[in-house]
Amino acid sequence: MKNIFFICMAFTMVLNPIKMNAQTKETNILVLIHSQNGGTYKLAQTIAEGAKSFPDTKVTIKRVPSIDEKAKLSPEVARLAVAAIDELPAYDGIAFGSPVHFANVSADMSYFFSKSIPIWTDRSLEGKPATVFMSAGSGSGREAAIQSFWNILSMHGMVIIPTGLMASYKTDKTVPQGNTPFGASSLSGANGTRPSASELALAKEQGLALAKTASALKVFTSVKKQPATSGNTAPDVNKTLRENKISIPEAPKPVGNYVPYVISDHKVYINQVALKDGKIVNPGKIGVTVTEEQAKEATYQTMLNVIAVLKDACGGDLNRVKQCVQLTGFFNTTPEYTQHAAIMNAASDLTATVFGEKGKHARATIGAASLPVNSAVEIQAIFEIE
Repeated sequence: MKNIFFICMAFTMVLNPIKMNAQTKETNILVLIHSQNGGTYKLAQTIAEGAKSFPDTKVTIKRVPSIDEKAKLSPEVARLAVAAIDELPAYDGIAFGSPVHFANVSADMSYFFSKSIPIWTDRSLEGKPATVFMSAGSGSGREAAIQSFWNILSMHGMVIIPTGLMASYKTDKTVPQGNTPFGASSLSGANGTRPSASELALAKEQGLALAKTASALKVFTSVKKQPATSGNTAPDVNKTLRENKISIPEAPKPVGNYVPYVISDHKVYINQVALKDGKIVNPGKIGVTVTEEQAKEATYQTMLNVIAVLKDACGGDLNRVKQCVQLTGFFNTTPEYTQHAAIMNAASDLTATVFGEKGKHARATIGAASLPVNSAVEIQAIFEIE
């Protein structure tokens, strides 16, 4: 009997720390929205209220960046902090809110998730609970919109929390309601105060359900998931950039009737000049007004611009690059100039540093009598991506 007693005590001591940690550690919930006129934000506040009603729960409300920087937002929404895609894994659970746009999520929310490939490949959101709420003007398409959002969350391996019959006993059936069994929604175009009391009642219970689930699951999601890979793991490009102190600039914007890149059959086609902060680096003709060292500096900057555009083409994840296929350098030189290859090495060396074995490429160098915007160099690049 005495042995059995000590065995039971030991087993209890093993389990109790896990239980205590799960109960005492604060549960962090993010309510992330896109809202312009404030309807979705009002639901978000109530979602947050419901989540905070569960013990030891901290709630943060943020918004996604606006695609149109000049978009007019309601004052309360404009004051919200803007979220970054790579901060999502830091939370124990996330409630996503968006207006309904043609039976789908808004373009701003969709664009935000288009940057999520790095955290998807890292499986950073796997096992974390998520729930969705929406605001619809006419009410049409709201259930389809929530379910379309679920598709995104499912790809990340998140645990989806629907609403089912939550708060049904609080529903005022004399008033038009936007609520669904998938998530709270508001008929923002209906008469009366919106969101209605019934819509807010469901939102509050939805927030509470998310907090309960996040609190229960966080003990299992605290162990970092391993990336889904097979065979030899290629070096992480982001780590390589940090170690070599290479800063990728913002991709230059087109100044004409063309696009910065085209993807065809997993190949990305890019063309860039030596633009930096809106100005051409070391403009002019090599061997006349531009020295070879200045030409190499311009070539390096041009290749940085190529990689910046490539990053956009990869949805923000340069680890999707399988191979640099071809680089072609055009140089603004005099007819007798012959050192094009030495200058082009600045681009080739940078590519090999960033991408390692995947950066080895075929190459061509060509002299030109002149180049656009008086740039000393122009680079055409072809990359293969996953």
